[in-house]
Amino acid sequence: MIPSSILIWAGFNLFVLLMLAIDLGVFHRREHEVSVREALAWTAVWVALAMTFNVVIYFWRGQEVALEFLTGYVIEKALSVDNIFVFLLIFTYFGVAPIHQHRVLFWGILGALVMRAMFIFAGVGLIQRFHWVIYVFGAFLVITGIKMAFQKDTKVHPERNPVVRLFKRFFPVTDRFEGGKFFVTENGRRLATPLFIVLLVVETTDLIFAVDSIPAILAITLDPFIVYTSNVFAILGLRALYFALAGIMQIFHYLHYGLSFVLVFVGVKMVLADFYKIPIAAALGVVAGAILASVIASLLMPKQAKAESTSSE
Repeated sequence: MIPSSILIWAGFNLFVLLMLAIDLGVFHRREHEVSVREALAWTAVWVALAMTFNVVIYFWRGQEVALEFLTGYVIEKALSVDNIFVFLLIFTYFGVAPIHQHRVLFWGILGALVMRAMFIFAGVGLIQRFHWVIYVFGAFLVITGIKMAFQKDTKVHPERNPVVRLFKRFFPVTDRFEGGKFFVTENGRRLATPLFIVLLVVETTDLIFAVDSIPAILAITLDPFIVYTSNVFAILGLRALYFALAGIMQIFHYLHYGLSFVLVFVGVKMVLADFYKIPIAAALGVVAGAILASVIASLLMPKQAKAESTSSE
């Protein structure tokens, strides 16, 4: 890696850390329940930052790379919406108070950034060294997309999480929440709180999602910087998006069909890469169109109305 590349990577990561510090240290220094208005404002901020960065990419590295970033960002952002529903189930299962949810998501997303960076470099390295892996990733995405289309209601089973079970075997856990604390000291013993268990579940859940999302963006580009930055911007806005959409997620009941189509499409694109390269602009149109169509279908055909029409027949 040449020195200028090191400076670019370091500069971008410093920017990310600065934004996280401002988020936690200034705007969320005191824990509070995040309102929809505040969440929408932060969502707008993160999207604006991503689009500004996309403009920088356009003038720095050209239209093709800028389109790769935008397509990767749209894919990651769309797939992250699926995370929101699972996070909501996790918080509901454990009974986490809304005032503490931002803290869990903050540290969960910080851990996700590190894990995804490792996934990205491992994935790019594998494909560059063993080109045939691209067909494995492509087939995996197609299968995952098909499974998602036929997937029933998502359920969360934290008690089956192997990471949680392993942690509880070696570290004592209290049976009650202690405000927003992850650890407490009682009678000279260091104990984890249920809130830390929630954090572990969120982290491992995101790791599972990364197994789908990282290969999806590798179907668009193998440039580590573009893959990483598009992932980072999508994840950084996930926290705000959660609080903006958590209450209305049930409305988008057709979204998983759009996401499954996206996974199948990028999987096919990856498999066909050596025979026919689908233009990035066309790929962006297909991805955005599929997601938009599933959202519009959800709004035009609400779940309740659908159920009533079925029963009347």
